Amino acid sequence: MGLMDWLKQPPPGRREELEARVIAALRTVFDPEIPLNIYDLGLIYELDVASDGDVDIRMTLTAPGCPVAQTFPATVADAVRLVEGVTHVNVELVWEPPWSRELMSEAARLQLGML
Repeated sequence: MGLMDWLKQPPPGRREELEARVIAALRTVFDPEIPLNIYDLGLIYELDVASDGDVDIRMTLTAPGCPVAQTFPATVADAVRLVEGVTHVNVELVWEPPWSRELMSEAARLQLGML
């Protein structure tokens, strides 16, 4: 790692703190068909938060025929952009692997009475 790379490194813990705030923002976005947030519902397959504020999200929806499939990624990106320290957001909608109830958090299953 060169000097310039070293200087660009965030203070210890900054990336983790930013990731926690991004997750909190994701928990404010609710699935249009199931009254749970998309993070605990297991719709976020991959979350990559870089120390420079770039956020990449791979997510799915509960069903490929979901009527909000075209607009929902922008809704998610808008919520994450509100997080202080986020500089760029990329949301990719994927269908593999298909979403299943097993991807839900324990808290989400409990909330829906599935435990």
